[in-house]
Amino acid sequence: MTDDMMTLRALIEKAPDADLLREMIGFAAHRLMELEVEGVTGAGWGEKTAERLVQRNGYRDRAWETRAGTVELRIPKLRKGSYFPCFLEPRRVAEKALTAVIQEAYIEGVSMRSVDDLVKALGMSGVSKSQVSRLCAEIDGKVKAFLDRPLEGDWPYLWIDATYVKARRQDGRVVSVAVIIAVGVNADGRREVLGMDVGPSEAETFWVSFLRKLTRRGLRGVKLVISDAHEGLKAAVAKVLNATWQRCRVHFMRNALAYAGKSGRRVVSAFIATAFAQNDAGAARAQWRKVADQLRPTIRRLAEFMDEAETDVLAYMTFPKEHWTKIHSVNPLERLNGEVKRRTNVVGIFPNEEAVARLVGAILLEQNDEWAVQRARYLTLETIAPLSDHPTVNLPALAD
Repeated sequence: MTDDMMTLRALIEKAPDADLLREMIGFAAHRLMELEVEGVTGAGWGEKTAERLVQRNGYRDRAWETRAGTVELRIPKLRKGSYFPCFLEPRRVAEKALTAVIQEAYIEGVSMRSVDDLVKALGMSGVSKSQVSRLCAEIDGKVKAFLDRPLEGDWPYLWIDATYVKARRQDGRVVSVAVIIAVGVNADGRREVLGMDVGPSEAETFWVSFLRKLTRRGLRGVKLVISDAHEGLKAAVAKVLNATWQRCRVHFMRNALAYAGKSGRRVVSAFIATAFAQNDAGAARAQWRKVADQLRPTIRRLAEFMDEAETDVLAYMTFPKEHWTKIHSVNPLERLNGEVKRRTNVVGIFPNEEAVARLVGAILLEQNDEWAVQRARYLTLETIAPLSDHPTVNLPALAD
C-alpha cells in the first residue's frame, strides 16, 4: 500500500496538467461506487448468486464539481430503492448555507444568545466579513443556477405553498417575510422543485411576478394548481397560467369545522367526507349540495361557505382518479415545508432577505437532488401522459 501511494504521488507531481488528476479522481469515485453498490445489492456486477438482494437498473449521469475540474459520474441505479454515493454529501450545500447565515448574523451583531452559543459550538469565533462573503458567494452561485435553470416540457400539476420567517430590514426592524415554494410534476411523472421567492407579503402582485418568472423560464402545460386559499394566488393563476385552481382540501376542512363548534365537528366532518368518497365529479357535486342543504337549517354560515367553495374544493375530481390522493391538497409539500421550518428555526431572525433565500434555496436544491435519484415516479407515466399538451406519438406497427 505504501509503494502504491508513493507511485500515485509521483504520478500526480509529474502530470503536465489537471487532466490526469481528474481522470484518477473519476476512476477512484467509480470504484468506490461499485463497492458501495455491491454492499447494497449483495453481489458484484454481473454476478449470479442466491445472496443477491436487488438487481441493478442501468446508470444515471451526473456532473461532479471538484477542485481538479468537472468529473462525469455514472451513478448506478437499482430496480428497488435508491442509491446515492456517500462522497457526494447531499446535505453539504444546506449545511454550508446554515453556517453562512449564522456567521452573517454573528458579524452583524444581530444574533441572540442561542445563536452565539451555536457559533461557538461550530468553532466559528473570530470569523471575518471576507470569509463570510466568500462562503456566501459560493452558495449563492449554486442556488441561483438551480432556481434560474430552464424548465423543459409540460408540467401538468403545480403545488404552491407559503411559509413565514423573520428577517431584519435595513432600518433595523424585524418583520415577517413570505417564502413561497413551487413544486411541479412533469409529463414523465417526476417531481421537481420549480421555484422559490421571498417577499414582504402574499399580495396578488407578488404572486403574478412569481408565476411570470416561472413562465419565462419555460413553465408550460399547467393544468391544475394546488394551494391554500390565497385570493391573490387564485387571481394570478387565472391571469398568468390560465389553469384550474384546486383549493387545498385539508385546509378547507379546518376552516369549515370552525363553523361547527366543538360538539358538532365530528358529525360535520363525516357528512362532508361523504362527498369526497364519491367515484366521480358529478356524484361528488350532487352529494356536496345535499350535505350543504342538510346543514343549512342549523349551520347556515357553514352551508354558505360550502356553496362558495364547491367548485374549487372538488376541482381535482375532473382529473385522473389515480391522482386524486396526491392532488387534492398541498400535503405533498408538508415534509418539505417541515424541513424548511426546522432549518430556519435554528436561525430565528435572519440578518436580511438574501440570507433567507440562501438557506431555503440550498434546502430546496438538496431535496431536488434526492427526488432525482428516486427510481419510482411520483405519478405513473401511463396515467399522466394523457394530460400533456405534447403527447408522445406512437406510430402504428408495420404489417407483416
